[in-house]
Amino acid sequence: MTLVAKANRKMLDTWKSLGPRYLPFADAASEDLPLGRLMRLSMFQWSIGLAAVLLTGTLNRVMIVELGVPTSLVALMIAIPVLAAPFRALIGHRSDTYKSALGVRRVPYIWLGTILQFGGLAIMPFALLLLQSQTTGPEWAGPAGALLAFLLTGIGMHMAQTAGLALATDLSAEDNRPRVVALMYVMLLVGMLISSVVFAWLLRDYSPKTLIQVVQGAAVATVALNIICLWKQEPRNPVATSHNRPTIRFSEAFAKYRKEKGTMRLLVAVALGSCAFSMQDVLLEPYGGEVLKLSVSQTTLLTAIWAAGTLIGFAHAGRALQKGANMYRLAALGLVTGITGFSAIIFAEPLHAANLFRAGAGVIGFGGGLFAVCTMLAAMDIAEKSDNGMAIGAWGAVQASAIGIGLAAGGLIRDGVNTLLANAEPGAALMAPAAGYSVVYHLEIGLLFAAIVALGPLAARRQTTQQSRSPRFGLAELPG
Repeated sequence: MTLVAKANRKMLDTWKSLGPRYLPFADAASEDLPLGRLMRLSMFQWSIGLAAVLLTGTLNRVMIVELGVPTSLVALMIAIPVLAAPFRALIGHRSDTYKSALGVRRVPYIWLGTILQFGGLAIMPFALLLLQSQTTGPEWAGPAGALLAFLLTGIGMHMAQTAGLALATDLSAEDNRPRVVALMYVMLLVGMLISSVVFAWLLRDYSPKTLIQVVQGAAVATVALNIICLWKQEPRNPVATSHNRPTIRFSEAFAKYRKEKGTMRLLVAVALGSCAFSMQDVLLEPYGGEVLKLSVSQTTLLTAIWAAGTLIGFAHAGRALQKGANMYRLAALGLVTGITGFSAIIFAEPLHAANLFRAGAGVIGFGGGLFAVCTMLAAMDIAEKSDNGMAIGAWGAVQASAIGIGLAAGGLIRDGVNTLLANAEPGAALMAPAAGYSVVYHLEIGLLFAAIVALGPLAARRQTTQQSRSPRFGLAELPG
């Protein structure tokens, strides 16, 4: 071989190695699931992230600050989708055992979720207008319409995400499955990041008409993204959906999932941590607008800051786990980081420091991402003993239920405290509206400490079998 040929071969080998080393998910693809198809499949997470930013970011601030809707009512509206969260395990199990002559079992649930999400977003602008300036009809029509819009959107998000993640794991090879699921969740964050920036740009000159156009555009984008995502993705398998094939009941499948030692303690830690990180979701942007006097565009960018912090948390977890770090101790580190972030937000008000507030939002995202990655790694290890839909649905049910409870509790506690302090004298130690937010942030810190206690016994356990099978654990190996 000539010197030139040797140089060319060496250069080619170098370029081949760059993909897995520096492109996080370049090695998640396979011959059966090439990277282009995998990226297209992940687009359903973009529509979920888009709706999440709209519900927990833009709309909650607009309803509280611009429309003057009570924070407790807004918190209940945003928490309404959690009514569907406990059924995620059932949705996953039903998609596992779906019987159809067409030979597909995931696509019907993804498409039904898409239609429900579209319907909720389509009627939401009219419900908000009725909620703001209702002149005819019963007084309950406005709140009822808004609750219906949030409920339809939430049910659709849960159904599409559960079945979509199950389809992604079905299509991926067993050794690539954690990286594929990781890609799905990173694409969710990317969708949230892009959506928050786009919404901030569109709403820089806020008006009710602009808000209506943004929400209706999001409804259309949801359908368009999911059509592109689902096109020729799930192969037909009449055997897997045959009416004659035996299936187990949901109770049996769930009992099998929770039988593994440590599962319930892990889920308790996930519930406590998720609730702690989510109580501020409905309050972060109103806090910036009401206490720190930030604009709609400036507070919408907070979601982008949070999402960027979460992605950095993913990267840190990848580097640490590659060096053999204990996943449970890393999860505890995420909780401690969250405590630091909430402390920064609390101090931002007396210091009148908007940048400290923004930094706190990013640190909370970092801690939440680190916590989610490491607990999901343990859940994925347990999930290998159950069907894909059941395992993903059960973990998602616990996480989403805790998030919904945290959302509702945050708004109710904030309103309750501010009502008690409404007549406080100037110069008092606690004054509304900042006091209500501060109490919630202190409660979140307490829940984070409780989650650390729950994780304690698990930190002494050996590493999961997933890590023992794969000593190299970089960003590409992050679980969802």
